[in-house]
Amino acid sequence: QVQLVESGGGLVQAGDSLRLSCVASGRTLSDSYMGWFRQAPGKEREFVAVARWGTYYADFVKGRCTISRDNAKNTVYLQMNSLKPEDTAVYYCAAGVRVGVYSSADKYDYWGQGTQVTVSS
Repeated sequence: QVQLVESGGGLVQAGDSLRLSCVASGRTLSDSYMGWFRQAPGKEREFVAVARWGTYYADFVKGRCTISRDNAKNTVYLQMNSLKPEDTAVYYCAAGVRVGVYSSADKYDYWGQGTQVTVSS
């Protein structure tokens, strides 16, 4: 049983930074895609970033966010800078082995419970 636990969310002001962390347990995920999605109230869950052999980002975070992973710790991070009010959402960690279309949420096998990020203007 794989468990993903996110941390690092919070209430910040526009322009601030946050680093989200996601620790996996239950199996080694070094060969898996590990990524981040987010869901704002009333909106669908959307892809933010993913890392496996390379890294990929949604256009709305390019230049502001960096995803990284520490396979020895089974952990993936999302460094978010220059946060905007529209970044307010619950951020979810996701992992999958055979993802294919990495921006598609239904391709991932495991999900965390989410961490709230709120950006005030």
